[in-house]
Amino acid sequence: MYQSLSVHEHIVKFTGLKLAQCTSDANHEKHCFGQLIAELKSILMKNTNELCAVYVDMGTTNTRVWLADGDRVVWQAKAAVGVRDTAREGSSAKARTALRDLITQVRLAGEKITSTSATCVPSHVIAAGMITSQLGLREVPHVQAPAGLADLAAHVEQHQFPDVTDLPFLLVPGVRSGPLQYDREIMGAVDVMRGEETLCLGLLALGLMQKPSVLLNLGSHWKAIRLDADGRIASSVTSMAGELIHAAQTQTVLASAVPHERPMELDEEWVEAGMAEQRRSGLARALFCVRLLEQACGSTPAQRLAFLVGTFIAADLDALMARGVLNLDVAVYISGGQAVAAAWQRALTQSSVCAIALTETQVERALLTGLKFIATAAARSLQSP
Repeated sequence: MYQSLSVHEHIVKFTGLKLAQCTSDANHEKHCFGQLIAELKSILMKNTNELCAVYVDMGTTNTRVWLADGDRVVWQAKAAVGVRDTAREGSSAKARTALRDLITQVRLAGEKITSTSATCVPSHVIAAGMITSQLGLREVPHVQAPAGLADLAAHVEQHQFPDVTDLPFLLVPGVRSGPLQYDREIMGAVDVMRGEETLCLGLLALGLMQKPSVLLNLGSHWKAIRLDADGRIASSVTSMAGELIHAAQTQTVLASAVPHERPMELDEEWVEAGMAEQRRSGLARALFCVRLLEQACGSTPAQRLAFLVGTFIAADLDALMARGVLNLDVAVYISGGQAVAAAWQRALTQSSVCAIALTETQVERALLTGLKFIATAAARSLQSP
């Protein structure tokens, strides 16, 4: 396992700098750290195809880590740990331990792989997502929408987390939309995101998303993000649908009626039946109908899960259409689990909305591209402490 290093040891081992004037004496730590940041700026200013770094996406329920050399992913790892664990336990210890283990894993795997090929020694960690929230490693204030690449890069923060890794972190801020001051009457216009802003910029950079458009990201939370004609994040609307589906699957009386795993496919007719029931009876009653279907013995667990997912799709789709977030004039790009994304695509198409489902490979590539672009742009504004 990697041990926490002094600033001097870190610089020598991970940047190759020969700093004779730096010693392990604490009096020189600040000076050495300043030189480390200068070196990081030099590394980051290189073409993004030359960057070797560790990339982190920490979400509500999962954390993903990659070691990448330019556009080549050397190794990746994932753990079912996120900031929801911090919220439950009142401590970030579990998330920190998981992140430490994941970073160690990709670095050790990278050493084995690169021993017979081009060497990739990471200089830093670039992170986005809930890692920058109050429940993460360090809270980074949101950037106010509309926000583009320059806005995000200007607010990237650099930090050290010795209990996680000896590599320095660059933390990408999230985006906030709506009025700064609000009450219960107008809070519907307010929204926040962490991580999706990076994905949006990566999708635009790769030409996988046009502007203006909407990205519908289907994770633990379902989020509709509107991009303006300049490619900036203009606003967003978030629901807890993904997390509520999982809770209904595993923590309610419906647990015996449906599979507990994420679906690999969803029966189209049963999704539509769930949507129709939600529109007739409302969400809470439609969910109870899943139990009635179980008692009727005329459906399979997979069909009942499709029905359940359909109730949430109808609830969110109708609300987003009513708000004007989704409309007939703007294309919607969908990211998330393949089965739920396909169900959403069908529902949007039936509503005459142009919908394009992105593959998991495209989404992963876009996220890493967004992180690289933001980090490279941030290098121009990094300042020594």
